[in-house]
Amino acid sequence: MELLTIKIWFVLEKVLLIAGIIGLSLFIAMYTTYAERKVAGWMQDRHGPNRAGPFGILQPLADGGKLFFKEEIIPLASNKFLFVLGPALAMITALVTSSVIPWAAPFVTKEGTVIPMQVADVDMGILLVFSIVSVGVYGIMIGGWSSNNKFSLIAAIRGASQMVSYELPMGLALLAVLFMTGSLKMSEIVSTQIQHGWHIIYQPLGFIIFFICALAECNRTPFDLPEAENELNFGYHQEYSSMKLGFYLFAEYINMFISSAIMVTLFLGGYDIPFVNEASWGLPAFWMTFISFSVFMAKIFFFLFVFIWIRWTIPRFRYDQLMNLGWKKLIPLALLNMIITAAVMLLLKK
Repeated sequence: MELLTIKIWFVLEKVLLIAGIIGLSLFIAMYTTYAERKVAGWMQDRHGPNRAGPFGILQPLADGGKLFFKEEIIPLASNKFLFVLGPALAMITALVTSSVIPWAAPFVTKEGTVIPMQVADVDMGILLVFSIVSVGVYGIMIGGWSSNNKFSLIAAIRGASQMVSYELPMGLALLAVLFMTGSLKMSEIVSTQIQHGWHIIYQPLGFIIFFICALAECNRTPFDLPEAENELNFGYHQEYSSMKLGFYLFAEYINMFISSAIMVTLFLGGYDIPFVNEASWGLPAFWMTFISFSVFMAKIFFFLFVFIWIRWTIPRFRYDQLMNLGWKKLIPLALLNMIITAAVMLLLKK
């Protein structure tokens, strides 16, 4: 009976954590759209949203309501099953990647039970993230192909080629980090940084490569070629309307949020507070978990601001420039960084 009670509490704990992460991801994605417009307004010396609610804070709700109530259109010549599957797949893959991220320091109860703030601390955590991200490209390809629209198909092919191209240097930059940690577990990667210092200090080139690739993986400016309006009308989701279009748009912002969380976990110490020994504070376990979560979110918000800042600063690349950067610049640099890191680690072990 006691074993059954423990299992029930374990399942309940994971269900609550999953619901919280999904709710947080959707909320952050919704208000990142508001932040993007406000930052754009500030950079362009204009107001931005200021009608729906005080300071325009209800604008994301108004946008969501508009998408909900717009007419649902499925082109007659489309593959209806795949047409619906595309945006669903994009949304699911965007959310599932959050499952292995440690969002805060573990919560220790009075009885000494440790509750990790992580849905699944699997041994191959970061590999699982990359596997799911690789599946996400199918959401774009399926949506573009099933629309039976040549512009959507061209945009989908562009998106797939771009994501495949930039996953290679991203993976190579990650390998240099893994050489230093010796583990694929996300919790171990954070623990290593808490003990020995953040990876951005030891891997500045790897961080820059990873960040540029994250921009490309999220289809953000200057890598937003799959959505180049002046060339492709609208992009791979041209034939979509209502909440199917909303899923694609939301998935992009959730990918921004999760990409920021992964970069913080890999390079900025995760929930670690810089230059502070939290153990010396003597605070209750709840407050330590809450403070570490707040620090983690603050780092994520910084990256989200940088994503937005870059969009309104740098013009879009041509497609040949985009491919040249990925294959001729980033991959050789990532290989060089990996080789140097491996050599240094080998010398240090000797």
